[in-house]
Amino acid sequence: MEREYRFSRKLEALKPSAIREIFKSLTDPSIIAFAAGNPAPESFPVGEMAEISSEIFAAMPVTALQYGTTEGYMPLRTAVAARLKDKFGIGRSVAAGDAFNDTTVIVSGGNQGLELACKAFCNEGDVVIAEDPSFIGALNAFRSNGAVTLGVPIARTASGEDDGMDTEALEELLKKEKNAKLIYVIPTFQNPAGVTTSLRKRREIYRLAKKYGVMILEDNPYGELRFDGEDIPTIKSMDEDGIVIYCSSFSKILSSGMRIGYLCAPEKVMQKIVVAKQVEDVHTNMFFQILCHKYMTERDLDGHIAEVRAIYRRKCGIMLSALDREMPEEFTWTRPKGGLFIYCELPGCVDMQEFVKRALARKVALVPGTAFTPVAGAPSNAVRMSYSTASDSAIEEGCRILGELAREMLAEAKKA
Repeated sequence: MEREYRFSRKLEALKPSAIREIFKSLTDPSIIAFAAGNPAPESFPVGEMAEISSEIFAAMPVTALQYGTTEGYMPLRTAVAARLKDKFGIGRSVAAGDAFNDTTVIVSGGNQGLELACKAFCNEGDVVIAEDPSFIGALNAFRSNGAVTLGVPIARTASGEDDGMDTEALEELLKKEKNAKLIYVIPTFQNPAGVTTSLRKRREIYRLAKKYGVMILEDNPYGELRFDGEDIPTIKSMDEDGIVIYCSSFSKILSSGMRIGYLCAPEKVMQKIVVAKQVEDVHTNMFFQILCHKYMTERDLDGHIAEVRAIYRRKCGIMLSALDREMPEEFTWTRPKGGLFIYCELPGCVDMQEFVKRALARKVALVPGTAFTPVAGAPSNAVRMSYSTASDSAIEEGCRILGELAREMLAEAKKA
């Protein structure tokens, strides 16, 4: 007799990440991996990391292998805080005449930072408002804490350019949802859509959060991967009221496997987050914190990031050109200026799940748009594509296969 287990209510609403499940199929080397959001393998500075690792074990093995403080390795915290200040204008202090102190702490990957922020502010049944579509890892982190995730659609300007969350719809939702505690946004090269929130909308999101007494959780893991256009100020850089928690990581600029992320938030907020982190993992991996610090301070991090941007500029250009050439006009897609993702909308006559299934049968892996809906089970007729891990030739071939499949399914729909 099969045993029945009584699992917690917190996990009832959670399903395995569609992306992580698709990863299982990517062990087949013949699969063209448009599904993975992994950094490009050639972006890892393997040689420099090997040198730094040897230096760490020769000079400070005990520090690298011993317990550390929950807040993180202090030299790394200091270096990250300085970079945030210099590059993004982030970080306030009472000593400088500001109304509050911002503090930077190290977390075990950006996803832990998102989960801890939710844990600090959300009781079971409280609402987190996210872009629709949004990052499944964050949505599951919020749901695991009993929060209800609701979505605000990404809007389009009169010229047809996506420019972030529909702020009028956001205000309507804030009026309605009295238990809204967080507005979660990925304003720069959003995952999964690849779009960037305009400066006007960033200011409006901040204004609305202040008006309705809601915290903003700004997730910016792709912000340094711009390969076209001008940088836009972060929402956190506008924070004069202590209502923005900023989250980012080294995953996309150094290594995703290190699991080194960071949060910047008002000191009173961070005190609660640190207590929550102590329960989860005591502290983040000390060896990789030291490695990150030494890379930041002893190597050319900006030069390395410039090389990473060049990789994605090339790969994105190849995918966009191939899509323009191969896909029928009934299919539309975003045109990112950085990051890793392109979001493709299918015409209503083409079933998205069947498209994904048949693409995988032809050795091209995509992520269904239903994986990214804030309201679990909500419909989507889009797919996420990433150009980060496939080779240049595989990108060309994968888009050729998808174009062939798209034309085939359109012809079938016309006959039906």
